[in-house]
Amino acid sequence: MPANRISSRIAAIAESATLKVDAKAKALIAQGRPVITYAAGEPDFPTPDHIVEAAIAAAKDPKNHRYTPAVGLPELREAIVTKTLQDSGTKVDASQVIVTNGGKQAVYQSFAVIVDKGDEVLVPAPYWTTYPEAIKLAGGKQVDVFAGSEQDYKVTVDQLEKHYTDKTKALLLCSPSNPTGAVYTREEIAEIGKWVLSKENLWVITDEIYQNLVYDGVKAYSITEVVPELVDRTIMVNGVAKTYAMTGWRLGWMVAPADAAKAAANLQSHLTSNVSNISQRAAIAALTGDQAPIKKMLEAFDRRRKLAVSELSKIDGVKTPNPQGAFYVYPDVTGLFGKEIDGRNFSTSLELADFILEKAEVALVPGEAFGPSGFLRMSYALGDDQLLEGIQRLQKLLG
Repeated sequence: MPANRISSRIAAIAESATLKVDAKAKALIAQGRPVITYAAGEPDFPTPDHIVEAAIAAAKDPKNHRYTPAVGLPELREAIVTKTLQDSGTKVDASQVIVTNGGKQAVYQSFAVIVDKGDEVLVPAPYWTTYPEAIKLAGGKQVDVFAGSEQDYKVTVDQLEKHYTDKTKALLLCSPSNPTGAVYTREEIAEIGKWVLSKENLWVITDEIYQNLVYDGVKAYSITEVVPELVDRTIMVNGVAKTYAMTGWRLGWMVAPADAAKAAANLQSHLTSNVSNISQRAAIAALTGDQAPIKKMLEAFDRRRKLAVSELSKIDGVKTPNPQGAFYVYPDVTGLFGKEIDGRNFSTSLELADFILEKAEVALVPGEAFGPSGFLRMSYALGDDQLLEGIQRLQKLLG
């Protein structure tokens, strides 16, 4: 069989590490193993009833059985305009909104429309596992800018400046962060925004999928709200998946300057055409309907966040910064390296994660999936009892 049956471009794509770990955990569960998995980044709550009911009604309406505009239903695009003003502090036009099949498509299209072969993209690390593949598919080169636990996983302007070259085309921002839960302050966003403004033609892609999942009175600021002059150089990515427990509905969007929005619309017209009308109608209900169920989910996430940080901090050698957003904790486990655990020594978080799954039947995603080794990502978007039991297993094994 010829070695080049699959294109080199696609063959170079790595499988999603988070989904891989989650699939492995679910396979073990199917075999009867009592595995607790913290791998998948999705709420454990059902989609709120009023959203489901809107989808059922939409499925019965023949107008939703036909093609609709590739860029999204006009009513949904207007709802996104309202949300963008309310939550991102930025006034945009509906023509700038492209409704996509989940946030991942919005991320892919954002890079696809602005990155050419050889262009560099500054990516603060730790980063979400899909960014590198999307940049690679667009022909770009990812340039990691690493910030460790001592910086609460937030990069500085000095670090960005050191990695900036004449090939730098874009800066990626994700606040609140997946995988760390870190949230940049208004002052930090302002400093980064002014730095971007000083670089001619430098784009920003800002992933705001977790912007409504914040704690302790913190606000997730958009760079276009803090530095409005960047609105013509910024693409915002968002969606209903995380906030409304709608991961399976596959509904995201991008908001872009007119030329980038037009390019993305052309691409999507050939790639997927319109997103399922049923999901779009559900998203309208999510954005414009009762927000009380969302507040209840946020309260549960906050409770679990505090529990996870408190219990993980009891493990000697594990440093866990307090995340202010999303639903992840990202403990630094470098303090466990070289320490004998059950007769073994470890030098990477990948080795440690495999050992933990084997011995404690707890599934965690190693830091290698998000950048440098030495960390573990734990999603606390699972039941309170399971959350505590899993960490207690870690305490017993690692303590």
